[in-house]
Amino acid sequence: MNPELLAAELGHPGAQALLSSAMARLAYNGRDGFPRVIPVAFHWTGGRIVVSTAPTSPKARALAARPQVALTIDAGSTPQEARALLVRGLASVETVEGVTEEYLAAARSTMSGAELAEFEDNVRATYPAMARISIEPTWARFFDFGRGRLPAFLADLLNK
Repeated sequence: MNPELLAAELGHPGAQALLSSAMARLAYNGRDGFPRVIPVAFHWTGGRIVVSTAPTSPKARALAARPQVALTIDAGSTPQEARALLVRGLASVETVEGVTEEYLAAARSTMSGAELAEFEDNVRATYPAMARISIEPTWARFFDFGRGRLPAFLADLLNK
């Protein structure tokens, strides 16, 4: 995808709102070659989407061999409210000591106070190391169905 178009899609205010949320669905090919789609917590750094997990997790092992991913972040419970950001990219996997800062940043977007402190304590006690899965977007599309920002095929159908 053209870098300017990619930046425009990711920079759209609606896309930015979705990128500041906490959960997405990550699609990748498992070690057996079959696709997987799983819910993940994530953190947007402004240039990359970071997912953190145990180094022994199936997704960390699979992505080390097959780095191509797709990610969907969506919101809205009615057709008028429906928004979605679709991202394709390449993942790199790095094992770090302790808990990744991005994992804690993702938690901070949904928790605070005593709840956050307890979560951080539990996470630090659970993970002696984490895999940082850093996804570099290579393609993105933001859709806002209620405002008419639609996939081209659907817009074509509606305009006939």
